[in-house]
Amino acid sequence: MSDLPRKAVTRTAKLAALPLGIAGRATWGLGKRIVGESADLVGRELQQRTADQLFKVLGELKGGAMKFGQALSVFESALPEEVAGPYRAALTKLQEAAPPMPTRTVHAVLEERLGEDWRDLFLEFEDKPSAAASIGQVHRGVWHDGREVAVKVQYPGAGEALLSDLNQLSRFARLLGPLVPGMDVKPLITELKDRVSEELDYGLEAQAQRAHADEFTDDPDVVVPDVVHQGEQVLVTEWMDGIPLSEIISDGTEEQRDRAGQLLARFLFSGPARTGLLHADPHPGNFRLLPGGPEGEDWRLGVLDFGTVDRLPGGLPATIGESLRMTLDGEAEAVYAMLCTEGFVKESIELDPDAVLDYLLPIIEPAQADAFTFTRSWIRTQAARIADPRSPAYQLGSRLNLPPAYLLIHRVTLSTIGVLCQLGATVRLRDELEEWLPGFVPEEPVQEEPAAEA
Repeated sequence: MSDLPRKAVTRTAKLAALPLGIAGRATWGLGKRIVGESADLVGRELQQRTADQLFKVLGELKGGAMKFGQALSVFESALPEEVAGPYRAALTKLQEAAPPMPTRTVHAVLEERLGEDWRDLFLEFEDKPSAAASIGQVHRGVWHDGREVAVKVQYPGAGEALLSDLNQLSRFARLLGPLVPGMDVKPLITELKDRVSEELDYGLEAQAQRAHADEFTDDPDVVVPDVVHQGEQVLVTEWMDGIPLSEIISDGTEEQRDRAGQLLARFLFSGPARTGLLHADPHPGNFRLLPGGPEGEDWRLGVLDFGTVDRLPGGLPATIGESLRMTLDGEAEAVYAMLCTEGFVKESIELDPDAVLDYLLPIIEPAQADAFTFTRSWIRTQAARIADPRSPAYQLGSRLNLPPAYLLIHRVTLSTIGVLCQLGATVRLRDELEEWLPGFVPEEPVQEEPAAEA
């Protein structure tokens, strides 16, 4: 029997407790105000209690509820501070921890998937998990050849639970929407559902991780642990120490924040160019900051969890780089024509090219400067501009379309920008675009050789 609560009635009841609990606490808050406590004090306490319940329910359910919480957490930097503050600590917890699976269940999975003599594969195995995620948890161990390893064990019933949670969350999307004002939660949940089967397949994850580990071997900036062993519901990889990015966000030095931000941007754009794969789960729990290599190089970025990737054999589409470059150059007509061709503007819609340019330019401001400081205030300004129904930006944005082929790229880019704003990092983004983004630097015209004289 699985220890992951997966009966539909049980899980639905837990998820239903979120909006019902919020309503109950609102009534509790009204009572506190009636007896004389200040509205500000009651409001802060009410939001903190809501955040605590959010973590408790999503963390206990693991599955899709926790996956949704992790996806949501990278957008908290776009929230107004009075909303973001109480939720930040609860959402950060989701990036690094969750209630653990009982030891007996872990042993049962390992025995079923690795054989009765599974302990012979390890010199050491720690029963206490070192990390927990939405579909599995990680245990530290020492492989029989002496290598320190991370053993990822999938929760029994994770697939069923994941789909059940996300289906239920879809029904509550309207109630969950206020967690991120201006963001339509339902497409995010739909996209997470589309990726369920891939994320549950540790064989696909192992392939993606090996591809990255091979490509980034001896790289001075990015470290990817190699795969040691892979089986159904169990994935063993090299162990990687380092400072979790969530700690850099909360307590890192300016140097660490800037370096982490630069390398995040580099990995976002270089990964598809070098491997044909886009790491599509950029929440802080999947990154570490590691000390420099043996030659005394700067901090390096450690990357974990390749369960969700976008397969881009030719790298990122050149149309992204071309449209970005033309937008920066003010070529309104050319940008609009490309957006129409690629399906960002439906045939039945007609927009003013100059208005489209005005809508895009503030969003791509980080690509204009030699170095740009990503801040919570900047992303909040962008979110408010696009989310306010009274603004021209909102009215124009609501008429644009996001083609399915660009959906995951768009979410990963937005998520990475959200993390950069959490870091408060100063990043030379344009350098990375020029180096790695197809189409961003115009191709030099081919010079024809002069004809030889007879």
